[in-house]
Amino acid sequence: MVYSAEIMYRALFILVLQGWFLFAACEGPPAADGNPDVLDQKLLERVKVALVCGLAAGDHAQQFLDACAAEGRAMGFTVDTFTAGEDTLRRREFMARLAQADYAGLIFAYGGADTPVLLKPVVERGIKTVTFDALPLENGASPREGFQGLTNTMQDDAALARISLESLLASFDPSRRPVRVIRASGGPGIPFLDRRMAVYQTYIQRGVIAEAAVIRPRNSAFSRGAVRDALAAVLNRVPPGSADAVWASGGEFAKGCADALEHEGREDLKLFSIDISNNIIKMMLKHPGQWASTAAADPRGAGIAAMRLMAAKFAGEPVPDSYTFDARLVNAADLNNAITMGNIAAVVPGWGQEPGLFDQYPWMRALKAAAGKYSRRPPVADRPRQ
Repeated sequence: MVYSAEIMYRALFILVLQGWFLFAACEGPPAADGNPDVLDQKLLERVKVALVCGLAAGDHAQQFLDACAAEGRAMGFTVDTFTAGEDTLRRREFMARLAQADYAGLIFAYGGADTPVLLKPVVERGIKTVTFDALPLENGASPREGFQGLTNTMQDDAALARISLESLLASFDPSRRPVRVIRASGGPGIPFLDRRMAVYQTYIQRGVIAEAAVIRPRNSAFSRGAVRDALAAVLNRVPPGSADAVWASGGEFAKGCADALEHEGREDLKLFSIDISNNIIKMMLKHPGQWASTAAADPRGAGIAAMRLMAAKFAGEPVPDSYTFDARLVNAADLNNAITMGNIAAVVPGWGQEPGLFDQYPWMRALKAAAGKYSRRPPVADRPRQ
């Protein structure tokens, strides 16, 4: 949609009247000549957005959180980041308190099975809400009853699992016998990991994959150390020749697996994974020929899109009930020491370039320009806190 200048500035004016955005009445009038460069700094009043990580964040998740916070601050919002914690009762108490605070919006990322219960008091209070990899699917869709107005975004977990597992199968010959896989995964009860596991089970049912062992960390959904220790113990019971590959359904699992394989000297096993970060790129390059590939969606793009959706909600723009981010395969053979998350699109076609990042609103660019001009707060992303 293309806006005329008149419509764009009318939209900004409506936002001012609604009290959602930047320009609130100041204590005194601006300079007589009306020059915006001399407006009182108190003219800038911020919208507050809470960015909550429902689970402990690895560095793949941290890319989402950092990009999301930076995008909000670029539009002049105050963005406070939190980790909800692992204790169920404390999580509910925290979200109940959050619902009573002065936040205009909530972005809730990486939730567990209790996410709908956690979000209830926030949504019921009318706080604008966007989720990412947080809500479980019911009959293939996000729960809608009691969540009107919520926008659920997610990685295409089914595609992530399928792309990763197809890469695994392509490295062996499943027509001769099932590929024997050591699986490192989390859950049940973590929606995005459960969706990946559902796809994995179809490969078991087809008979092209046979499980040699299962690694599941007990203390956290994102525990590199726990997976490392668990896999090291399992490898003592799975001698060379009795397994072919390790499949890790998340980035921290994969890093723990790589650590264990290196420590135990198990070069006979190939590693396939989901998620990517600068640290994962370095580790893939450190283990050439062993960490073969990883499937991933762009976490930075997802974070930016989540905050743009929030801004669009504030502005009263029509936004979708749900949005899914595309999955890509990253082959270790395509990487080199010059590749980072900042330029990975050079070796992964389509990375970060999918349509639908919700930047088509001219008023959003005007908002960023205004925030950049009048804001004195540096747009530095916080690390999540409890």
